This record gives sequence, C-alpha cells and structure tokens, in this order.
Amino acid sequence: MTRITQVRTSIWEWVGPTTSLPPNSCTTPNDLVGDRPGDLSPFTFLGWLVVEVECADGTIGIGNAALAPHATKVVIDSYLKPLLVGHDPLDSEFLWQSMYRRTMAFGRKGIGMAAISAVDLAIWDLKGKLLRQPVFRLLGGRTKSPLPVYASKLYSQPERELAREAQTYLEQGFKMMKLRLGWGPRHGLDGMRRNVELVRILRETVGDGIEIMADVYMGWDLEYAKRMLPKLVPYNLRWLEEPLPADDIAGYAQLKAMGHVAIAGGEHEFSLAGFRQLIDARAIDFAQFDTNRVGGITAAHKITSLCEAHGVFVVPHAGQMHNYHIVMSSYAAPFAEYFPNGPVEVGNELFWYIFDGEPVAEHGCVDLRDDQFGLGLTLRTPRPSEFRVLR
Repeated sequence: MTRITQVRTSIWEWVGPTTSLPPNSCTTPNDLVGDRPGDLSPFTFLGWLVVEVECADGTIGIGNAALAPHATKVVIDSYLKPLLVGHDPLDSEFLWQSMYRRTMAFGRKGIGMAAISAVDLAIWDLKGKLLRQPVFRLLGGRTKSPLPVYASKLYSQPERELAREAQTYLEQGFKMMKLRLGWGPRHGLDGMRRNVELVRILRETVGDGIEIMADVYMGWDLEYAKRMLPKLVPYNLRWLEEPLPADDIAGYAQLKAMGHVAIAGGEHEFSLAGFRQLIDARAIDFAQFDTNRVGGITAAHKITSLCEAHGVFVVPHAGQMHNYHIVMSSYAAPFAEYFPNGPVEVGNELFWYIFDGEPVAEHGCVDLRDDQFGLGLTLRTPRPSEFRVLR
C-alpha cells in the first residue's frame, strides 16, 4: 500500500502570441450586457492549472483545470490538499466524497468543483500508473477502436474562409464538424438570416454525408431560439449546442420538445445531481460535461452511466485525454470533440502546448494506447517565450 505524500499546483500562463478571432465569431451570454455582441474575449482563458499528486514511491499523477486557475489553485492548496495527504490513492471514491462533502458549503459547483476535478484526474492518472493500466481499462475497457472525433474549430467567419476551412477538414478525413453561430437577439431578423446562411454554406461545402453541428454558447434567449429552430431544419444538424444560458432548464426542455433539432448542453453543468435535473426535465439529447469541470473521472463515469440509463448520448466538451478515456470506455458516448492543434486563440489550444501525449486525429479518429498507463500525459518543459509558470 502506498500513500499520497505531496500535492503540488502550478499555473501555466500563456505569454506567447495569440490569434484574434473575427468580429461576431460566436454568440455568448455577454451579448446582452456587453458593448460588442459576439465578442469572445470575456470567455478566453490563457492560463491553465496543473496539479501533481505524488506518492511515497515517487509515482506522480497529473490533473488539470482550465477554469479560473488562480482561484482553483487556492481551493486545492487551502482546502483539498489536507484531505489527501496520507491516504491511499487507490481509494478514489473515498477521496472524492471527502473533497465534495467537506467543501459542500462553498464548493458544490463552479470553481469548487473544478478544483475537485483537477485533483480527481491526478488521482486516476496515479491509479493507472500504479496498476499499470490506462484509465479507460479501469473504467471498463475499449468500446471502440479507433475513436471517432469531430473537428471543432469553425467560427462565424467570412463565407469564403468558412468554406475553405471546412474543405480542409474534409480533406483530413473528418466526417463531423462544428460551427459557432455569431448572431443573437440583438441582431434581429438580419442576424437570423446570417446564422442560417452560415449553416447553409457549411452544408453545401461538405455535402449530405457529413454530420454538422452548430454552437451558440448560451448566447440566445428562448424566444429567439424558438424562431431560429425551424429555420435550421432543412440543413439536418446533428445538434444545436447550448442555445440558452445553462440555468434555463425549462427553456431547454421546451426547445427539445419542439423536435426540430436535437439539443446539446451541459458544458456548464457541474454535478451528477445537475445532470439528473436535466435528464428528468427531458431537456437535452446530448450531455456535454467536461471531465475537468464536472468532478473528474469519478463523477464523469457516474454521469455517463446515468445518461446511458435514460437514452441520452454523452459527447464531452473538448477533446483532451481526460474526456477521451470516458468516451472510449462507454457505449453511451459514440464520439468525441477534437480541437485541432494550432495558434492560440481562446485557450482551448493550450492543452497541446502544456502536455505531451494528446493523440493526433487521423482520418477523423483518434486512438488510445494500451501501453500508456494512467491518462497517458506528461508535462512539457515550459518555454519562457510561451509560458510564465506560477507555483
């Protein structure tokens, strides 16, 4: 039996070059109160938290969190670390319940759960290394090989650029891709027309044999969404993602009941109980939790089983290894999201710059190796021209 001896946190702040997105690149909930509708800057994250959990034998598990890294670091250092040191990392359920129940007064969702998620990922990575198994095998094993993924990079952008980028993903072998819509309630009928035009261009570019999705990132209200859904029907979307703010469960249920387009959501839900509410309300067709927000592997595995029992598909937010292991180990998760490696824009790309081991898509699929124990990630050596690391 080994014991946890140390928990270390660090923040990797990107100081390298960034690429600007076009105006109205994607709607956001900020559109109602911001001066620039479609501005993603309040939702960019150019810092990432890394947590390392070390055992007495020197084995180290690595976890991460992308939301509010400075605040998340404080939660781990001040509240979670004392609950972990001295315990057996194989007792992951006990450790998760300890973190969750002893921070419940302030940590049920948001930053508190992001902190628990980061630690839980490190514990599962540690478990896999100690047991010499990849995490997906500890969760039930391989259910698909390879693992299909969709290209998640298209934004509301000039028509020629949109068509050219979509064609690039076709040539790379992707059978699925997602587009962000850039126009919301403040843009009226003209914005509706522009949204529909974006979807039309994408469908005409890729043809009828490719799955396409559209993402609103919580930027619409219920009335606007009800008017938009019928306009999207001719283009056979696989789903419309986060059309409303995350707390409007009743609104999601109304949109799903319309039956025009499948509804995806849950990227900004943080708990097993929250997904039970979404499912009980018949609010979503696709559950999109992010494993490094929703409580780590421990919670994500439970949520996936809950979704399977109720006929709700699971397609986690973001690619990234913590999500791939969940998808690989469950038939409720048919495929995964994939952020292509490239210049840093909103921050999703930082995973490629911080970690080694993230699988590269080939012909629209990724695969996980049986000989990479744990999550299969290692920390890169930070370059001063790219990162400032705060410990």
